Amino acid sequence: MSLLAVAVLALALVVPPAPTARVNDYAGLLSAAERERLETLLAERERATGAQMAIAVFRSLEGESLEDFSIRLAERWRVGRKDLDNGVILLVFVEDRRARMEVGYGLEPVVPDAEAGRIIREALAPAFREGRHAAGLEAAATAVYARIASADVRSRGGGRGPDAATLAALLVFAVIAGFIVMSQLGSARRVARRNAYTAGHQGWYVPTDLYRGGWGMPGGGWSQRGGGGGFSPGGGRFGGGGASGSW
Repeated sequence: MSLLAVAVLALALVVPPAPTARVNDYAGLLSAAERERLETLLAERERATGAQMAIAVFRSLEGESLEDFSIRLAERWRVGRKDLDNGVILLVFVEDRRARMEVGYGLEPVVPDAEAGRIIREALAPAFREGRHAAGLEAAATAVYARIASADVRSRGGGRGPDAATLAALLVFAVIAGFIVMSQLGSARRVARRNAYTAGHQGWYVPTDLYRGGWGMPGGGWSQRGGGGGFSPGGGRFGGGGASGSW
């Protein structure tokens, strides 16, 4: 390895170890109360959706590429579940006035690059320009989880019941089935009465309940949300999906 390469590596911004909290303020930007409020919000939304989100606030990029550092951090932190890759990491660099959202593989269809960029521009940036940093982070996190929750509702059908065509088909089937059942019952009763009458004249008895059987008709009728306590990334993977922005 050349001396130049060694020098570059030495100057590279160090990626912190995997966190034990969802909100990680390495720049001292937030108050303790603001960190706690954000932590509570992220924990509640994680329990509700199963998706993990972490926030990392740094003082500066120290001349490093935003995208290079953010993907290195995402690959080390591995936020999100291993089997779902449903993690999101929001990185903020205060002195550079830049932000980056890294989106896990599993959430890329839900929070595509364009949507991640829109959230940074419309939710985070306006509040940051006014110095309301906690409000901007909260707005961005809320927007991300709104997208995730909306996608979850759509995947479950949005709670919709059977459509009109299905109900009509079921009604027709029920009418036809009822007609067939009633016809069978009527025929059975007529045969039973005739046999009973004949048996009475011949001096022996045949039970008239041969038709008392029944006719059966076929019918029949996502996740762990985590618990309280500390935060532990679940092994999610990232491939560079997301977006960058500034304020």
